[in-house]
Amino acid sequence: MADILALVAPFFGLIFLGFFSGRVAKLPEDGLAWLNFFIIYMALPALFFDLLSSTPLDQLEGWSFIVVTTLAAFLVYVLATLVAALRGRDLSEAAMQGVAGSYSNIGYMGPGLTLSVLGAPAAVPTALIFCFDNALQFILTPILMAMSGTSRDKPLQIALLVARKIVLHPFIVASAFGIAAAAFQLETPGPLQRIIDFLSGAAAPCALFAMGVTIALRPLTRVPSEVPWLLFVKLAIHPILIWVMLSWAGDYDPIWVYTAILMASLPPALNVFVMARQYDVWVQRASSMVLVGTIVSIPTLTIMILLITGGHVPVDLFPR
Repeated sequence: MADILALVAPFFGLIFLGFFSGRVAKLPEDGLAWLNFFIIYMALPALFFDLLSSTPLDQLEGWSFIVVTTLAAFLVYVLATLVAALRGRDLSEAAMQGVAGSYSNIGYMGPGLTLSVLGAPAAVPTALIFCFDNALQFILTPILMAMSGTSRDKPLQIALLVARKIVLHPFIVASAFGIAAAAFQLETPGPLQRIIDFLSGAAAPCALFAMGVTIALRPLTRVPSEVPWLLFVKLAIHPILIWVMLSWAGDYDPIWVYTAILMASLPPALNVFVMARQYDVWVQRASSMVLVGTIVSIPTLTIMILLITGGHVPVDLFPR
């Protein structure tokens, strides 16, 4: 247990340091702009490129794994959206609750956590889940917002927006270059590799600190009524569903299964708030969801890591 706490503490400790700094320093939110640019366009893309470019190409062929994990995220999105609609929310708010219930913090927290817990073999499934879960969110949300009338874009504009977000997203571009480098067995020149190493090493600390600051700048006044059940969907149903579906679908490497479970166990992504602000829907509640979700995930994620590392989570629930 002490080893698990030593593993988890730095992640949430960096978030807390960012949160504490955001509350104490009283610096304007505009100061985060360059740090976020560095994280999104430099550090995390360098990390994904470095991980994938050094991975043998045969390990990157995981299409059935991609289908299952993406389908699980889609089903959770649909579940959260439907429950919100049944609770009387309009389509735009229901869609944002769908995002909150299914979009894990796979960018800021995912790579650092899975690699620390499971080692380098977790790099490929982490990158695959990141790319395709992001693509799913970039497709579903604009479409539902257009259907709700919140977005006035025409179908062709929506299609172009979705394509642009997917094709030009820096993490996805970096992953594509990493896969290409692995396919052609390209070696990065020494000086460039050192720069990539510096950027990769800065990715997780900067991302977690920035996350804490961002949360601190959006103080919680009250916990909205939908947050508890959405957190149950996000932190319990999502990882359990992925575990069951991967067990049912086939025989996967244990590291890939555990990576998928950990990624699904992460708290709601900061992008939940970013998307809510983009469409001016459910904004304050999205902020509360991210803050409360991050706090609640401290014990739930610690328990999940303890169960996985202790061998208490069978890789296959339906052995053949």
